[in-house]
Amino acid sequence: MIHALIFDFDGLILETEGPIFQSWEEVYQAFGQELSFPDWAQSIGASLAEFDPQLDLQARLGRKLDWPAIEPHRKAREMALIEQQSTLPGVLAYFNTAKRLGIRLGLASSSSCRWVMRHIRRLELEEYFDCIRSSDDVRRVKPDPELYLAVLAALKVEPGEAIAFEDSPNGILAAKRAGLYCVAVPNLLTSQLSLKGADLQLHSLQDLPLEQLLERVQLS
Repeated sequence: MIHALIFDFDGLILETEGPIFQSWEEVYQAFGQELSFPDWAQSIGASLAEFDPQLDLQARLGRKLDWPAIEPHRKAREMALIEQQSTLPGVLAYFNTAKRLGIRLGLASSSSCRWVMRHIRRLELEEYFDCIRSSDDVRRVKPDPELYLAVLAALKVEPGEAIAFEDSPNGILAAKRAGLYCVAVPNLLTSQLSLKGADLQLHSLQDLPLEQLLERVQLS
């Protein structure tokens, strides 16, 4: 039986990845450079330790840049784009169905707690979650399984009793390393990447109601 659903946040519940990428694209363009999506994709679902755009842009230009002057403007642009977004299609239906069925909800995000909670509260989603774990709670973020293992421990469920929902290769790898059944739901950016590590891929959570998904997983 499935007793818990564990969701990624960025790009899965809220479309943040496109706006973040766009804000960095605009910084690169201001310096006559082009940000490569394959390079940027290394950081999706993980952290900027995988690909640091500040270091990359400086290496291309051969000089240091005034990031204290640049970053506030980039961040403001990023936030303005994100705050135009609402939850992605099908997300609220899954949350409400899970609560009706008595299934616990967890969130496992490689982003910081401050970042996640800012948007969770804006979208009025906090009441849905029984457990939220972010980069502040673990030593290693995705693709390491530590975030998922932390959520499983907090919810007191075994890997075989939960389903993970992810949108990126790094997130899928983390979920599978934790022993979870993983459903991939890519966004506009991550649909360009291979998500073959997932057990099931959907175009949107609207494609398959939760009750039908549960039947499919329990028969697999």
